[in-house]
Amino acid sequence: MNNAKLLSLSLLLSSSLVVPAAAEEGMFTPQQLPDIAEQLEEAGLELDPDTLTDLTGFPMGAVVSLGGCSASFVSPEGLVVTNHHCARGSVQYNSTAENNYLANGFLAQTQDAELPAAPGSRVYVTTELTDVTERMRAGTEDMEPLARYEAIDQRRKDITAECEADPGYRCLVASFYGGAEYTLIKRLEVRDVRLVYAPADSIGKYGGDVDNWMWPRHTGDFSFYRAYVAPDGSAADFDEANVPYSPEHHLKVSAAGVEDGDFVMVAGYPGSTSRYALLAEVENTFDWQYPTFQGLLTSWIATIENTAPEGSDARVKYESRLASLNNFEKNLRGQIEGARRVGLVDRRRAREAALAEWIGADPARAGYGDAIAALTDLSVESATAARTNFWFGNATRPQLLSAAQRLYRLSKERELPNAERESGYQERDMTFFRQGLQALDRRFDPEVDKAEWVLFLSGYIAQPEAERVEAFDEALGITAETTAADLPGLVERFYAGTQLDDADTRLALMEADAAQFEASDDPFIELAVALYDYERSLETEGEMRAGESLALRPAYMEAITQWQKEEGSLPYPDANSTLRITFGNVMGGSPFDGMAYLPFTTLEGITQKDTGEAPFDSPQAQLDLIDAQDYGSYELESIGSVPVNFLSDLDVTGGNSGSATLNARGELVGLLFDGTFESVNSDWDFDPRTTRSIHVDTRYMLWVMEKVDGAEGLIEEMDIVR
Repeated sequence: MNNAKLLSLSLLLSSSLVVPAAAEEGMFTPQQLPDIAEQLEEAGLELDPDTLTDLTGFPMGAVVSLGGCSASFVSPEGLVVTNHHCARGSVQYNSTAENNYLANGFLAQTQDAELPAAPGSRVYVTTELTDVTERMRAGTEDMEPLARYEAIDQRRKDITAECEADPGYRCLVASFYGGAEYTLIKRLEVRDVRLVYAPADSIGKYGGDVDNWMWPRHTGDFSFYRAYVAPDGSAADFDEANVPYSPEHHLKVSAAGVEDGDFVMVAGYPGSTSRYALLAEVENTFDWQYPTFQGLLTSWIATIENTAPEGSDARVKYESRLASLNNFEKNLRGQIEGARRVGLVDRRRAREAALAEWIGADPARAGYGDAIAALTDLSVESATAARTNFWFGNATRPQLLSAAQRLYRLSKERELPNAERESGYQERDMTFFRQGLQALDRRFDPEVDKAEWVLFLSGYIAQPEAERVEAFDEALGITAETTAADLPGLVERFYAGTQLDDADTRLALMEADAAQFEASDDPFIELAVALYDYERSLETEGEMRAGESLALRPAYMEAITQWQKEEGSLPYPDANSTLRITFGNVMGGSPFDGMAYLPFTTLEGITQKDTGEAPFDSPQAQLDLIDAQDYGSYELESIGSVPVNFLSDLDVTGGNSGSATLNARGELVGLLFDGTFESVNSDWDFDPRTTRSIHVDTRYMLWVMEKVDGAEGLIEEMDIVR
């Protein structure tokens, strides 16, 4: 279908006559909130809904992104609250086996004692949204796929560069509705981020991977950062002369909290959902992609645990990776089980049949059907490519090989003008690039890296020889006779002959040209050079498919959103790490017949779970306080204890971790940190009957800070309302 004939999605979605499919469903953009103002007020919001569209006002001006997690300002001195698991990488970065902040917790009693966060840590404050759809898409409909991709990619870079001419800002152009709409997002970038307070893992990670995605939950998943700027208020790299950032707005923290049934909303940066995925995409994901990767994750986790024993320096270095892998594995397991439980494939098949019927009812819509058929074919082609290259992609994961590949790519990209370089290799990216190379030392152990590589190579050599990569086989010395038993010896020479395990060497190579890499005898660099042409060919093939999708998916999205509108629903874009608001109520649930989830857990539940061994090893001081029923001023009378975690029916996903949970007045009543196991499949298909989000209650946060960890100074710094 000619894109020039497509109706504007902006016009399609602007009508205030449509309502959300369910009051609790939807990750809405700030621009959509006027359309659901009535629903927000009926649900219990006491603020003027229009205030939520003002990104520089209260409360949205206090909501920030950490570039993977969400967070919010809670004091006029740049104090930022987020989840413990979001800050845990910084805790791990500052820990050693001898000085283990993961095990013991960390509290800076003064600002001078605050520690630098892990390299690359940022606080982003969204300040402005601008529609750039026309500029991004103009004239692209008649281009060939690769030319279309390159044109849109270059326009994205140009618009971003113009925005970043304003010092101290990091900008991005986000795509909505499959490339039908584009928004320029201007964000203040705070580069000096410091760790202020993180409870010990025995509070912040209580229950560990056993309780992850589960209810009932008793996890104190909260930590604090502080944002710093130069004395003149401008963004700056870490410097002891820097001063705390003064946000225009910060959230008040409620010590009164919420009750069962209360209105709550979350403002944050959800990462990715697939609610508009085609049937073919759903089938590939759940028939092959998720089961295959879930199996690999299980082996990967075991490999690290077996190579890096508990208490070793290597285990400290890999704690963050282990936590991420365990989280991902359990999430995939839940998604696979959830898809089977709700009949996701059949539900998606029925939706596509209903959409096809709607398209067939009007000859003017025939172009939609053509676009959807072509997009389905394209998705099958993409799935085939992903399967073919699955093991090769994993076999190039070792950290030193990855560093070599990125450094060689940088030398090649620097042969181009800055504006034409690939994203990630422009001058705007060099601070992150350098910090990534520096951080590797704190997250790398050669024995673990070798073991991981052997694991990935075992899968690679087990696949059909036709799916192997000739350049890779030649560089490693892999033949048809190579067995898994040969692999440890095969990889050993790479680690014995490299200097890339030295940070100074890696940093110096940022200035090397391509000829220097091509003359190197470092085995990892030799491998990176050998693979370069093949990997660029894969990249070009992917860009051609992306260029086709940029013509087809907007037509599909227009069809399905127009159909949803006629059905009386307000469509909302899939999550894409941009600012969203979701609302609902505190409530329990019943995921299965005969099972009921109560809305709150209590301090006493910690004692009931405690075994004295990780991950159920609460600090003795906390157990003593619970035994004495020393609740302070944080007791919720209806449950007779301090609430630890609570459930809501909010619509969230990964990336929402650390999001401020707000009451009807915009006060902080908790932090979102997880969902129930039955909820993870909502990334694909929201089910209000089983979808429940898990929040850490501010009353528990304050109780731990006051009673257990002695963080009264931080409590005094915040605005506490009762």
